[in-house]
Formats: sequence, structure tokens, C-alpha cells
Amino acid sequence: MPSIKRILLSRLKFIGDVVLTTPIVRAVRDHYPDAYLAYCGDAEAVSLLEHNPHLNDIIAFDFTKPRIIEQLRVIRELRRRKFDVFVDLFSNPRTALLAYLSGAPFRIGKEVKGRGKLYTHRIQDDERPKTAIEFHYQYVKPLGVEPTHWRTEIFLTDDEKREAKNYLKWQGVDLTKPVAGIHPSASWPAKMWQWERFADLITLIQSKLGAQVIITQGPKDKKLIENISQRVMGNVLILPVMKLRQLAAILSLLGIYISNDAAPMHIAVAVETKTIGVFGPGEENIWFPYLPPFYDASGKHVALRKDVPCHPCHLDFCNREGEGYMECMKLLSVEEVFGEVKKRLEVRGTSFEV
Repeated sequence: MPSIKRILLSRLKFIGDVVLTTPIVRAVRDHYPDAYLAYCGDAEAVSLLEHNPHLNDIIAFDFTKPRIIEQLRVIRELRRRKFDVFVDLFSNPRTALLAYLSGAPFRIGKEVKGRGKLYTHRIQDDERPKTAIEFHYQYVKPLGVEPTHWRTEIFLTDDEKREAKNYLKWQGVDLTKPVAGIHPSASWPAKMWQWERFADLITLIQSKLGAQVIITQGPKDKKLIENISQRVMGNVLILPVMKLRQLAAILSLLGIYISNDAAPMHIAVAVETKTIGVFGPGEENIWFPYLPPFYDASGKHVALRKDVPCHPCHLDFCNREGEGYMECMKLLSVEEVFGEVKKRLEVRGTSFEV
């Protein structure tokens, strides 16, 4: 490619996926230290990229607004910025068209029948097993960018950390003692460990480790949280649904976070909180790229999954019947998860002074 001065990276949707592209942001910046580097994506997800020192600009796509109107607005914004390169890390029909209409003379995306012609440089997936971060690195190879960074990152301001700390103190959380976080939800029911087991895990953490427990939730989790809170023996702090940066700041103060395969799991890792990922139908070797050889061998994070014949299934709902129903989740015991918590729980909330 000729001289590259203005680069756009785009992962249009999904919170966890946007977080998983942050190593690519840093790698592109290292390779093009003087370039104008911007990122385009869902407004909620890309809020996690705010204050990222490697980005010059963020272009937010607001999915709460009428689709056509918002698409036209974003296209105008892209054309006004006159990018040299559009790197489409999502490569679905909408983003392929967005890349084509952006005015960028060089457009990189995945070779998919019916839309590959909208790109000037098409990525052929070699089908080799790879982590989500490795997968995204394929898209910047035409720019000469090599895989040099593997750690995800979210940059919190001192004010955000201070507000999170004050909020927890106001809620009665003693940050001089261990605090564990639990996220019992997920986007698909098939990815959710049984709520009864999360409740029993909380009771064990409280009774055996003397730790305080915080539960995080999504907008559709009211009944799930009610069930858990009614079964738990001790007191827990149930966080309201928060903006993502507020949630990230809270998670940065926890001694450990136990989560289903969901966006908050990726956020916790990116703010350097020890994280246990509970996996069922999904592939932890793809969606939990927080282990050696890419991360150090300190054992800070761990993914737990049981082998079953139907894995991976990629189903929203388990379609097995009888004893086989949700077997991948039922085989994971409370005691096994608790054992991993016991190895890792630490006091972290005192690391930032108000």
C-alpha cells in the first residue's frame, strides 16, 4: 500500500468483541505512530475505548436511532474524515457496505461470497484454530502489522475510579477486605451455569473465605437475580444496570470476578481483575484468550469447561433431553469453581486512594 496516514478500524457490534480488538488498536498505533487512527462501532460498546491513548477519534453508531438515518449520518462522518484505509473487523453485510461507501480507497475485510467485492483487500481465513485476538490480527496484516500485543485494555480515568470506590463505600462495601464479583447471566440461556449453583458458590465464598460478594446484572436479569438473592444465606450487593464505563470501574476494584461467557467477563480481564470464565457451549480456546502462551503463566485468569460429546454447539438453547440437557454446565460443580476462587481471591480495592 502507498503512504497510509488515516486509518479506520471498525468492529461494529458486540461489547466483548470490541474489547477483544484493543490489542489490535495498540499494534496498529505502534506500526503507524504518526497516523490518524479512529475506531467506529456501536455507541455503547465503543464507550469502553474512550480515553484510549492510541486512538485519535471514536465514531459511534447509535443503534437506538432509526437505522437508515443513523447509517447516513455515519457515512457522512466517515467521508468527511477522508480515511485512507477502512479495516472492517466485523465484515457483515452492513459493515461491508459501510466500508464501500466510506470513500476509503483501501478497504480490508473478510472474503465472503456476495460482499467480498466491496473490499479492495480480502482476508482468506485459513480455518486454523485461533483465538479471537489472532483472528482480528489477520485483518491488519495487509497493513504490515504483526501480532505484537495480546493483552486487552480499558483506560479508566482517576475520576472514574474514585467514583466507583466512593459508590461501593456508600453501599457498605469494605474495600480493605476481599470482594468477589459474580455475573450469573449471559446472552444465551445455553451459556448460563445454573443459578442455584451461583447462589451456592456465593454462600461458600462468604462462609469459607469471609469475602463480600457483588452481583452484576443485565437489563433482562431481574428474575434471575431475585432467585439467587432468595437462596443466598448472607448479604450481597446487587448492582443496578450500569453504563459500561461505570461497570468497568467497579470491576477494577474486585479481588476476583466469576462470570459466564459474557461481555462483563472481557471487561473484567481488560481492567486487570482476576477472572474465572464459566464456559459451556462456547470455545474457551477462542473466546478466553487470556491464558498462556499469549498471557503470562501466572494463572491470573482461568476458563472452566467440561468435555461433552456435543461441544461446541453454538446453540442459544440446549436441544438435548433428559440427563443430557445442559450437561456441559451441570458437570461443573460448585466445589470446583470455589477451588479456583480460593486460589485467586485478593484484596484489590485499596490499590487506588480516594
